[in-house]
Amino acid sequence: MISTLKRGFMKKLLSIILIVLSAHFASAQKKESDSVLYFTSFDGVRIRYEVKGKGEAVILVHGFIVDGESWKRGSLYQDLITKGYRVITLDMRGNGKSDKPHSEEAYQHDAEAKDIMALATLLKLKKYKAVGYSRGAIITSRLLVLDKRVTHVVLGGMGDNFTNPEWPRRIMFYKALMDEPVPELEGMVKYVKSSPNLDQRALAMLQKEQPSTSIQELARVKIPVLVICGDRDEDNGSSEALSKLIPKALYVRVPGDHNNASRTPEFSAAVISFFTSK
Repeated sequence: MISTLKRGFMKKLLSIILIVLSAHFASAQKKESDSVLYFTSFDGVRIRYEVKGKGEAVILVHGFIVDGESWKRGSLYQDLITKGYRVITLDMRGNGKSDKPHSEEAYQHDAEAKDIMALATLLKLKKYKAVGYSRGAIITSRLLVLDKRVTHVVLGGMGDNFTNPEWPRRIMFYKALMDEPVPELEGMVKYVKSSPNLDQRALAMLQKEQPSTSIQELARVKIPVLVICGDRDEDNGSSEALSKLIPKALYVRVPGDHNNASRTPEFSAAVISFFTSK
């Protein structure tokens, strides 16, 4: 009799423990995933995004052959959250876990900038700051032209060459990704082909339809802009020349080359100083 009661008690205790553990696990799963969401953009393309922190909104725009998660490998992402900003990252179309359409039309007419603007609308942002690095700076420059809600812009890892709509480097990348022989980019193409999360056709279309912002458009910019570049980075033209095209732009060099400058504490400190200065 006592043995039967003990077994019954143990079963009930085990059931309670399992319920508690299940509830804890479900809660942990929710906390892990509730900040990662998807939305359908203006043309039906599905975009992955993540929101962390509270306060003034900062949208981080990643570069080529990476995704929104790349920001977490540097200092800026966590520093912004610690300083009380609401940090928004997204996988741009053609990248990461967002849709990767193969048609040229899906990347034309500022589609990527429109995705960012659609996300800002979805999140009901009346104003926001934006940081773009490398190719992300090219897309972020379009926000200077298209979205009056953006109050501060950081153009990182970018020189003045993208103002040329026939930029030879862009065309070279497009041709290489379309499997035309480009010896100096063989390593890049090999990496793309060997990476299961990268879509070569989508990346080619991103290069083919990459926008440019003209010198005339940059000359009309009235909001604060920081042009920031690694001291060993001249991959995309002169960053100093780019800063001179934008009225009252602040120009900063930090340690690093194109691949690592955005991850440094110095990069983070310069961006946050720019955001907080009057």
